[in-house]
Amino acid sequence: MTQTRKEHDFLGELDIPNHLYYGIQTFRAVENFNITGIPISKEPLFIKALGYVKKGAAMANRDCGALDPKIAEAICYGSDQVIAGKFNQEFVSDLIQGGAGTSVNMNANEVIANIGLEYLGHKKGEYNFLHPNNHVNCSQSTNDAYPSAFRIALYLKMDSFIKTVENLERAFAAKGEEFKRVLKMGRTQLQDAVPMTLGQEFHSYATTIGEDVRRLKDAQSLLLEINMGATAIGTKVNAPEGYPELCVNYLAKEVGIPLTLAPDLIEATVDTGAYVQIMGTMKRTAVKISKICNDLRLLSSGPRTGLNEINLPARQPGSSIMPGKVNPVIPEVVNQTCFYVIGQDLTLTLAAEAGQLQLNVMEPVIAFAMFTSLDYLSNAIQVLIDKCVNGITANETHCYNMVMNSIGIVTQLNPILGYEESASIAGEALKTGKSVHQIAVVERKLITQEKWDEIYSLENLINPKFISS
Repeated sequence: MTQTRKEHDFLGELDIPNHLYYGIQTFRAVENFNITGIPISKEPLFIKALGYVKKGAAMANRDCGALDPKIAEAICYGSDQVIAGKFNQEFVSDLIQGGAGTSVNMNANEVIANIGLEYLGHKKGEYNFLHPNNHVNCSQSTNDAYPSAFRIALYLKMDSFIKTVENLERAFAAKGEEFKRVLKMGRTQLQDAVPMTLGQEFHSYATTIGEDVRRLKDAQSLLLEINMGATAIGTKVNAPEGYPELCVNYLAKEVGIPLTLAPDLIEATVDTGAYVQIMGTMKRTAVKISKICNDLRLLSSGPRTGLNEINLPARQPGSSIMPGKVNPVIPEVVNQTCFYVIGQDLTLTLAAEAGQLQLNVMEPVIAFAMFTSLDYLSNAIQVLIDKCVNGITANETHCYNMVMNSIGIVTQLNPILGYEESASIAGEALKTGKSVHQIAVVERKLITQEKWDEIYSLENLINPKFISS
């Protein structure tokens, strides 16, 4: 038979299995918020950040005389155990919940209180010695503890995400170098345009991803300003003098990032603008990556009846009925992940707009949108690198033949023949199936073979120079 302990709150009493470190308020949260099936234990950085917040608050309260040093020591010990990840399984609150994150905050308060009680030689639930609210939550509200922990966790999570995006940038840059002499036809509106190299195309992917790395870092810096010490609405009610500054200084040292105290704590307690900007930047990244995946699917299309300029690594049979068919499954799954992230941007936007007066109670769904988007997109990017981009090969001869058989190369004759004559050549080539060379050099004798060779040399097609008559 499971041993239990009785715990109470102002709603009544509950029997809590004695092996659990969380208490009655977390127990109620589990009963009330079975929404996503994803508990906060799936976000270890969030749990670590909650531990940092509770430790920083305990040290600041000790210095301000609001906590007995022995109690503060027990809270710090419990927080350190949480920071080390030893009690992750005790964080069972659903990521999406009502109450502006109160269940998450109380989950941390109860777990740390019970770890601290055992550290002091007491039993779990003997809160008269160390109380989740009176001691662990001293000088705090969910309204400053939750968003401060969320910002710390998000900052640390973005570090990892940005590194993954940088890896994608490097993977495309490497292919750009590998394909720098592969001549191909550029296209606009899916129609032949002018020649370029496959290397230039892949290098452009690296460049556009690199731009987003810089934008992500810029957006990440917005998370460094926190409202710790604001307590309920930003007036610092129940917090001793000097506590906010002390707490943020301790947090900055413990976490190892340059956290600062928001200059207007009332504004900081309700404002979610940083999340809107970060999620918008993530959406931008997702849109770009999805566009690139569209390109990869087009460039590898066929193989006999499509563009067939590149080969994507074959990862699995592509059909249950068509033998030998291989599909671009990796770009496809990345596309779908990007669609999810784009959708979560709207979720977050609506949640940010739904704030009223001195608090935005929708931060849990903001956290869910951002945490899952970072996880899913990071996983998708790594799959794209490992199972697709690194293994792409070029069909160099096919690419070259398509260029030289294209009508689009007539554009290079504009400086010599003029637009009208060049358009006439293009029209005849399109109508008759003849090559531009056949019409311009052999039949109309508008330019010499020597001039043709100069204009259409591989070097000039790769790095075009202005050539006139």
